[in-house]
Amino acid sequence: MTEIVLELKELHTHFFTDSGEIPAVNGVSIKVHKGEVVGIVGESGSGKSVTSLSVMRLIPTPPGKIVSGEINFKGENLVRSSEKRMKKLRGNEISMIFQEPMTSLNPLFTIGNQLIEAIRLHQKITKKEARKKAVEMLQLVGIPRADEVVSEYPHQLSGGMRQRVMIAMAMSCDPELLIADEPTTALDVTIQAQILDLMRNLNEKEETAILLITHDLGVVAEICDRVVVMYAGQIVEEGTTREILKAPEHPYTQGLIKSLPKMHEREQQLYSIPGVVPKPKMGRAGCHFAPRCEFAFDRCFQENPDLYALDNNRLSRCFLHDDKEGKVKKHAEADIGS
Repeated sequence: MTEIVLELKELHTHFFTDSGEIPAVNGVSIKVHKGEVVGIVGESGSGKSVTSLSVMRLIPTPPGKIVSGEINFKGENLVRSSEKRMKKLRGNEISMIFQEPMTSLNPLFTIGNQLIEAIRLHQKITKKEARKKAVEMLQLVGIPRADEVVSEYPHQLSGGMRQRVMIAMAMSCDPELLIADEPTTALDVTIQAQILDLMRNLNEKEETAILLITHDLGVVAEICDRVVVMYAGQIVEEGTTREILKAPEHPYTQGLIKSLPKMHEREQQLYSIPGVVPKPKMGRAGCHFAPRCEFAFDRCFQENPDLYALDNNRLSRCFLHDDKEGKVKKHAEADIGS
C-alpha cells in the first residue's frame, strides 16, 4: 500500500451550546493513502461535513472544538499546528471544495480576483501569469467564455457555474489532498459527470488523495476506491466500494442501498429507513442505530458496539458479528488499512 497522506485517529469534535455538549464527531479513525479516493457517506446529521472541517481546522471556535484525537497529514499532527501553519497548508497542500459555493465566494470581488489571489498566495508567479492560469482553470472545469467570466461577480453566475469556480480554485495549486464536500450537489447530470471526470483525472495524473463527502451512492460507485459509512458521529462500516455496494454488512448501510431506485423495476415504492438520525448527545446508551434497526435486540439498547474487523479488511459496528465465531475480532486488536 502507498504512503498514508491523511490519518485520523480517534477524532472527537464537540460543540458546546446552551443546551449542553454535542459530540458531532465521536471517535472517528480514517486513513487515506496517496492516490486513493475515499468516500464518506451518510444521511444529513451523521457528522460527515464536521469531519472534513475538522481536517481543515475550520471548526468555528466557539462553539466547536476538537477535544481529542489526531489529524495526521503526512505525519504532521494538525491538531497541534499553529494557525500560521494551517494558512500555509490550506489551498496549497490541502484544498477543499465547499458545499455552498455562494457563501464560499466573496460577493464583493470578481471571480478573477479571487482565483488570482488563491494562486498567487501559494505560487511565486506574476499577476499576469496568475490571470492566465485562472482562465485555464476555468476552461478546464468546463466554464464557457472563461476570458469574460474572470471579470464577473459571483451573483452573475448560476449555482452550477459558481460550484465549478470553487472546483477550479481548489485544483489550481495541485494539492496533495483534496477534500470535496458534496461537490456535485448543485450540478445537472451532464456537468456532474464532467466534474467527476476532472477529479478522477487529477487523482490519476497527480496521485492526489481525495476525501469525498457525499450522500449520493451513485457518485461513490463512480469514483471511490473505499467507502466509510457514518451515522450519528461514528463510523458504522468501512470497506472497498465494490464490497460495500455488493454486500453491505451493517444494517444501516443495507438500508441506504435498499433505498436506491432499481432500473429494472418500473413500478415501485422506494424503501425508506424508518425514523431519523438522532441528535448527538453525550453518554448515549446503546447502539445509535438501534431505534431504527429491524435486527435490534436487548443488548443493542444497552451497549454501543465496537468496530469489528471482518474478512478482507472490512469493518462493521454491529453486535450481529459476534455470532460469526472465529471470523471476527474487535478493531482495536486488528491492524486495518495499514
